Amino acid sequence: MNHRSYLALAIPLIISTITTPLLGAVDTAVVGQLPDPAYIGAVAVGTMIFNTMYWLFGFLRVSTSGFAAQAHGANHNLQGMLALTRPFIIAITVGIGFILFKGPIEYAALTLINPASDVRTFVSDYFGIRIWGVPFTLLNYVILGWLMGMSMIKVSLMLQVFMNLMNIALDLLFVHVFSWAVSGVAVATLISEITAFIIGLIMIWKASPVKLTFPPLKEIVDVVSLKKMLGVNRDLFIRTLCLLTVFNLFTAKGASFGTEVLAANAVLIQIHYMMAYLFDGFANASSILAGKAIGARDVSLYKKTLKLSCQWAVFSSLLIAGTYYLFSEGMIRLFTRIPAVMELANTYGAWLILFPLAASFGIVLYGVFTGATEAAPVRNSMILALTVYLVVQLTAVPNMNNHGLWLAFISFSLGRSLFLAMYVPSLSRKLFFQKEVEEGCIII
Repeated sequence: MNHRSYLALAIPLIISTITTPLLGAVDTAVVGQLPDPAYIGAVAVGTMIFNTMYWLFGFLRVSTSGFAAQAHGANHNLQGMLALTRPFIIAITVGIGFILFKGPIEYAALTLINPASDVRTFVSDYFGIRIWGVPFTLLNYVILGWLMGMSMIKVSLMLQVFMNLMNIALDLLFVHVFSWAVSGVAVATLISEITAFIIGLIMIWKASPVKLTFPPLKEIVDVVSLKKMLGVNRDLFIRTLCLLTVFNLFTAKGASFGTEVLAANAVLIQIHYMMAYLFDGFANASSILAGKAIGARDVSLYKKTLKLSCQWAVFSSLLIAGTYYLFSEGMIRLFTRIPAVMELANTYGAWLILFPLAASFGIVLYGVFTGATEAAPVRNSMILALTVYLVVQLTAVPNMNNHGLWLAFISFSLGRSLFLAMYVPSLSRKLFFQKEVEEGCIII
């Protein structure tokens, strides 16, 4: 394992993951060309609601990838099928539950965020359409996680790129040709989610590296294995809950500064997502390699994965920060042409230069921990980082307003990196490298 082989795995994953925030970016950009900033605010709020639901169950992709990678590394067919079957059942159950409770969820979300009346109307339309796609999105998480864990990188890339390109094309058709505005964005996403699920099932059937047989029921409900899976998923759920708390508090507080500030923050958050998902490509590569190393009991591969993960966290953070510094105005212009929103986005956008430098280790090392299916340190580090965010927001916003809000967000990003990095030595000891750690062989 060297830089070339690591990048050969990471680059397709970067391309795959960057298409995810590209969806939100295109949604924002498409409605941003319309004359009323309420459209941007509605998409921002609507996207936040669904991000809340989806990110809470993002462990369906992350943990599935980790367990599948370990099964693949150990060449264990039954465990590979269990890594697909168990989260599939969870995804179906949770997705149906969200549809059954769609009314209370919408009411609670709009009450909490409390957007302006014109924004609220558009958000309600958006929510009423996209809610029907929740089961398909959660199942797509499982499919993508399993494909990645099984090292079917090209197949997962094709699936995700196809879904997102389809969404972009339908966005443009429904908004600019059919003039459906916010509802058009929601319909485009719904159609893309359903189509991706169908194609994903076909891909698994046609290209699976393991024999597709439904596992025995006693294996699916095995107490020890279930306890391990549910423990990992619980910790990742808590981690995501902390992350969503930050984003929801950030959006809600930004909304209190007015529709134009809300719109400007929405544009900057979309750019932030693109940065974060670039790092997520490296994290996915590290997750797959760490999972394989543990499944195969390969000490050398684990050490190389850890070292390369940290090195590319540094390299990529400098590259991303430099790119944004040089092209920030052009990036903002892609999302909106409303002069007041552009001016505010340029004013607050300087904070985004710091984001890659602050967040890189937290995101990339997250991949190592999830590949090892050791999620407790991830949970703990995120709780600490959330505490940092709350303290900074409470103290900085009253004096600095929206600048204080961005200071809190950057402080949170730095905290998640520092706190998680502190757990790396204990992770190495817990796995099977006590001797190597004591001898100083684990090098970051």
